[in-house]
Amino acid sequence: MRILVVGSSHAGYEAVKTARQQYPDATVAMFEEGDKVSFLSCGIQSYLEGITDNVNKLHYASKDSLSKKGVDVYVQTQVDGLDVKNKTIHVVDLKHQQDRNESYDKLILAPGALASTLPIPGHDLKNVGVLRGRDWAIKNKEKMVDPKVKNVVIVGGGYIGIEVAEAYNKAGKNVTIIDVLPRIIPTYLDEEFTDILEDTMMTHGIKLRLGEDVQKFIGDEDGNVSEVVSNKGSYPADVVVQAVGVKPNTKWLDDSGLAMGKKGVINVDAYQRTSNPDVFAAGDATMVTYAPTDEPIYIALASNSRRQGVTAAKNLVKETVKMPSVSGTSALAMFEYKYATSGMKEADAAKSSLKTRSIFVRETLRPRFISETAGNADVYMKMTYEVGTGRILGAQLMSKHDITMSINVISVAISTHMTIDQLAMQDFFFQPNFDHPWNYLNILAQAAVKQNNEAE
Repeated sequence: MRILVVGSSHAGYEAVKTARQQYPDATVAMFEEGDKVSFLSCGIQSYLEGITDNVNKLHYASKDSLSKKGVDVYVQTQVDGLDVKNKTIHVVDLKHQQDRNESYDKLILAPGALASTLPIPGHDLKNVGVLRGRDWAIKNKEKMVDPKVKNVVIVGGGYIGIEVAEAYNKAGKNVTIIDVLPRIIPTYLDEEFTDILEDTMMTHGIKLRLGEDVQKFIGDEDGNVSEVVSNKGSYPADVVVQAVGVKPNTKWLDDSGLAMGKKGVINVDAYQRTSNPDVFAAGDATMVTYAPTDEPIYIALASNSRRQGVTAAKNLVKETVKMPSVSGTSALAMFEYKYATSGMKEADAAKSSLKTRSIFVRETLRPRFISETAGNADVYMKMTYEVGTGRILGAQLMSKHDITMSINVISVAISTHMTIDQLAMQDFFFQPNFDHPWNYLNILAQAAVKQNNEAE
């Protein structure tokens, strides 16, 4: 059996690793358009801020390490066509500008996603770019140490936007974030959290221009960007980073015959199988099942991609395991704050057919006789649950102390249909140097139970 895997990031890496283990007699080949495999894009911020000193460390595998495991690795090789009838992919050797067809018995597509850009005047000016992948990580790092770069405009206040804004801020640049939405990271956090984070960003000198629509980029006589114009103002810019989302990298599959969904998403079933029984897909080009509602949703997270890559590889020969539902569990840090989220939040509730309630609680991490200098800190928490059943649908956590790992408890609670009453009495340890007699998750659930009882 010959197994081909297109793409080498999270989903592709897990797919080849699992396929090599699952089918020891098979031939496994991987195709990567770049010159290195398995780049860890979610580690870019650590590189930009100097926590990781070399961009080449942001790889969890190399061509040599995969080759030693029996994987045929083709780098600088673009896959630009699929013929499901003849079971071949069309590839282009970018280094030698030669093309050929590669045949397969089973194919796993993990092409990932591309950074979206704004189709506005000036989009092709120099120093207007994005932040995705190894090449753009290097380009942004170079700009951070360039003394000629003083003003940086970030278009987009999502996860990527605030990460790169913080990195440029710490590099001593004047940073402005512009977003058409009225607050930052609304996909992940409700306003009780974003209000605090916005104040924090401004305290650190980042300018926020929210509720503004970028209209055009203006350049100087040398073709370099010099200004960003929105519907409400104009801002000097030596560098512009567009962080306006991603789109599936699937345009090359338009004539493949595979069933595609909206915005270029590849349709897959619970086994990561496409509309063709010998073609599977995983990663940011596919949808996942959302645990709170059991409905398909697009969530481009590395954790989802890796699970999908494993699932696809295990099901190549027969239906072995279904891809589990996910809750979009994630965490991030912004200056002194660390925050995490899983599942549904209050801002999502109106879009759902479920009847929900949400509760916000502020508590201290430890008993109040433990001082802040001794490690105590405020903990901000919010939970969303289903009215009637009390089923936990999601939660958000934030503190200056790192409590982000606790969001994994919420993810398990969502997947197992745990209720607020159950979490309210769940067994967690107590030690004053660590927490209250009731863990903060107990306290959050207890507040939800009280709210729910008073509403009935």
